[in-house]
Amino acid sequence: MAAGYWMAGKSQESATFELFVRRLPPRRDFLVVCGLSQAIDYLTELRFERREIDYLKSLGQFTNAPKGFWDYLAEFRFSGDVFAVPEGTVMFAREPLMRLRAPLIEGQIPETYLLSTLGFQTVIASKAARILKAAGGRDVVEFGSRRAHAPEAGCLAGRAAYVAGCVGTSNVEAGIRFAVPVFGTSAHSWVLSFASEMEAFRKLQELLGERSVQLIDTYDTIEGARHAIEAGQPLWGVRLDSGDLMKLSREVRALLDAAGMQAVKIMATNDLDEDTIAALVSGGAPIDVFGVGTSLATSFDAPAVSAVYKLVEIEGRHASKRSEGKQTLPGAKQVYRFADRDVVGLHGENVGGEPLLKQVVASGQAIVDEKNLTRIREYARGQIAVYGSARKVELSASLSALAAS
Repeated sequence: MAAGYWMAGKSQESATFELFVRRLPPRRDFLVVCGLSQAIDYLTELRFERREIDYLKSLGQFTNAPKGFWDYLAEFRFSGDVFAVPEGTVMFAREPLMRLRAPLIEGQIPETYLLSTLGFQTVIASKAARILKAAGGRDVVEFGSRRAHAPEAGCLAGRAAYVAGCVGTSNVEAGIRFAVPVFGTSAHSWVLSFASEMEAFRKLQELLGERSVQLIDTYDTIEGARHAIEAGQPLWGVRLDSGDLMKLSREVRALLDAAGMQAVKIMATNDLDEDTIAALVSGGAPIDVFGVGTSLATSFDAPAVSAVYKLVEIEGRHASKRSEGKQTLPGAKQVYRFADRDVVGLHGENVGGEPLLKQVVASGQAIVDEKNLTRIREYARGQIAVYGSARKVELSASLSALAAS
């Protein structure tokens, strides 16, 4: 498409694209937008290296592409403007999450990357919000890297889960790159590698000290709890990873309390999701921390969102798709938030409310700092607390009229 635009003399036509989600995934009332930092980095750093251009030239699809196009790619830089909702904003179906205005080729090339990074991290952050709601204020740690769809996905899942409110991740790369707090425990292989469970526990304490979390279900969970108590302090907590978590957590809590170890926490894992966590919480299970893996890092029940990236204006002309079931709204848009509803209207329209899309890139340069995850996380938690439920979304009168014309 980029080569075709260049050949047709359209490369410098002014185009506006918008990224939005057609419909919410099953069992989702809202989305927590995440991934803007990576999107900004991509756009502001996008280049074509010589080896990449040589590869493209070798493809049969580009046999007719003129030399001038390859010269264009060699000098390619994104020079456009980007408006987006801040990371952590709660949003709903058909509301633009990002609006990009640039020369046509510069707006078209980023489509796949923007859909991928915003779509994936948004679906994980939204899943994390559901799990945290089920946890009822108890801590949740993202534990899913080994089941993520790729190593990079595991790292970004740790970031997205933290933005939504998880206390941390088991993914150390997320800790290095994004300063997400990291958590972890030993595996069953640690216990199995020693001659006895007691020896394994004591050796772990020698290394980890007050951060020791003993995995107590390798052989017999209750006996493992007794061994953890016998090993004594320092001990941050014990972890349950199998069996009837309601029953076992109560029995283990009673043993710990009787031994004067009321401060020792109980962490539970084992294919948890929002439903199993809600049942444990409502049943009064004395579990302090939930480690959630597969269901969170893959958003197991809804692993993707129907995110799309569509042309809405070209050279001042409104553009929209009319195909059945996939209609789009024309024109550059803004989302205006009121206390009781959101209104999607035209950019610059006097609708009232709070405009949610803010400029984040101007003439190809980032103008906001989206690196401070602590600030982003605090903002996201406030958004979820206030707007994290089903919400009415309306079209402004002007946008409705334009769509019908």
